[in-house]
Amino acid sequence: MTRRTHAALATAIAATLTLGLGACSKTGHPSSDAGGTKAPGAASGAVVGGTPVRGGTLTVLSNQDFAHLDPARNWTMPNMDFGIRLLYRTLVTFRAEPGAAGGELVPDLATDLGRPSDGGRTWTFTLRSGLTYEDGSAIRAADVKYNVERSFAPDLTGGPDYAAQYLADTAGYTGPLTGQHLASIETPDDKTIVFHLKRPVAEFSYTATLPTFSAVPQSQEKGTTYDLRPFSSGPYKIESYDRGKQLTLVRNEHWDPATDAVRKAYPDRIVVVQGLKGGQIDDRLIASEGADASAVEWSQLRPESVAKVLPKAEVKSRLVAERTGCTDMLYLNTSRAPFDDPKVREAMMYAVDRDAQVTAFGGPAMTDSATSFLPPALTGGVKQDPLKIAETGDQAKARELLAAAGKQGLKLSLTISTGDKSRGEALQQNLAKAGIDVTITTADASVYYDTIGDTRNAPDLSISGWCPDYPSGATFLPFLFDGRTIKEKGNQGNYSQFRDQATMDHIDEIAKLSDVKQADQAWLGLDRDVLAKAPAVPLLWPRRPLMAGTNVAGAFGHPVWTGMFDFATIGLKDPSKSKG
Repeated sequence: MTRRTHAALATAIAATLTLGLGACSKTGHPSSDAGGTKAPGAASGAVVGGTPVRGGTLTVLSNQDFAHLDPARNWTMPNMDFGIRLLYRTLVTFRAEPGAAGGELVPDLATDLGRPSDGGRTWTFTLRSGLTYEDGSAIRAADVKYNVERSFAPDLTGGPDYAAQYLADTAGYTGPLTGQHLASIETPDDKTIVFHLKRPVAEFSYTATLPTFSAVPQSQEKGTTYDLRPFSSGPYKIESYDRGKQLTLVRNEHWDPATDAVRKAYPDRIVVVQGLKGGQIDDRLIASEGADASAVEWSQLRPESVAKVLPKAEVKSRLVAERTGCTDMLYLNTSRAPFDDPKVREAMMYAVDRDAQVTAFGGPAMTDSATSFLPPALTGGVKQDPLKIAETGDQAKARELLAAAGKQGLKLSLTISTGDKSRGEALQQNLAKAGIDVTITTADASVYYDTIGDTRNAPDLSISGWCPDYPSGATFLPFLFDGRTIKEKGNQGNYSQFRDQATMDHIDEIAKLSDVKQADQAWLGLDRDVLAKAPAVPLLWPRRPLMAGTNVAGAFGHPVWTGMFDFATIGLKDPSKSKG
């Protein structure tokens, strides 16, 4: 973990959000500078539709159910953005602004960004006055403590594990469901919460933006079924939820906007229609007729729909395509043959055609090919390319490496999400040129991460990405390649199941560094080292293409939350035209 002062980190974030999220120069497609590239639709940092008017029904068209709404389990986008902005508030959050301004931290449930002491090993937050749940009862510091403790429960899988990494004296702790509580979180009164950490963490204010650090009263505990009906501390509450079909939010009349400078809560109702086909969603939003004029999409524009959008000025003006700051990867399951052999993994680095992945994703308007694990957002906007492998790969070289390892004629399993069918097929065709036979299994997006996170039954290959929770290598490489983070169920990040002692030792060494520049360089060095060991293949640095209807206003992709629509500010131009 790098140790930064608030000022240094704020400067770093401003730099990375202004410069680092830019598209990187590359061969094979037209290049653009890292600092000034505009998105293919609305300019990066622009707002579609102007300022919303209060009222009406905003519709969200989705091809999937929510992975999780329980704040202890919610760690994927856009589920996290949706939950944090609409249903529950966190101790700290990001400003609801497009572009670089969106990287600024602001207090949320707390009165400030937290007060460190004991050299950064202790952090104290004070809750605002007037905070209430959807039934009018007061939000207490003990409720925040309880939700942080819930993140340790083995039945409540899938959420961030920063609490387990940072809090002191947590060995063997399995959550509060059996009546056990952590001594390293103190709540001396209803408004004060104190976190005692095992080591100094200068970035703890950023950690407190995650849904783990929202409030759940113990009286509302329902175990795994809490996913279906979180108790609201935000501007909306759940009116109804028919899983896989529709979720309806209505105003939480006990939410006080005087205590919340971030969430604007423009619509009266928000209806999420689920189970639609991705291409159907795109076509409906392009046409923007009836209720669809007041709709946005949940996931992202399908690659095959790009050609329907970019040539039409009016439609293109409703496209948001913010840079995500993420890296998409092909994960190689190193826990068993054939990828327990480093030579086979090296062969995969050469076998993969990243240019074909760019095309399958929608072309260079939607993504750049990745040449390192760390995205440009974490490398000062500079593209890292230590392996110098051609974008199209080198299948002949891959065959040579496989022959040398005695592994010709490989037969591999690949699991993909429903929205990644074209990418999976492109990979299948590409690897066949290297003599690798790939069988594809598709999993619904709502269960995809649970599927590939089941380590006993994980496939040989899977496609997923990783996005930093805030601009620091500490939120990236350790989650991907530290073998100590692997869980049998609900495994997150280290889908390669990569256990390498030298890598783990290197991570621990970087965590001890106090100089920010030295730590940044150390993360770059670790990135190069892990690339050489090839537990995964970097594929893409994508944008997030999202369509909005003609009656939608206040729509922009948030730069920190992977370019997803910021639901804190989105609404309608004319509420009377909405339906639902």
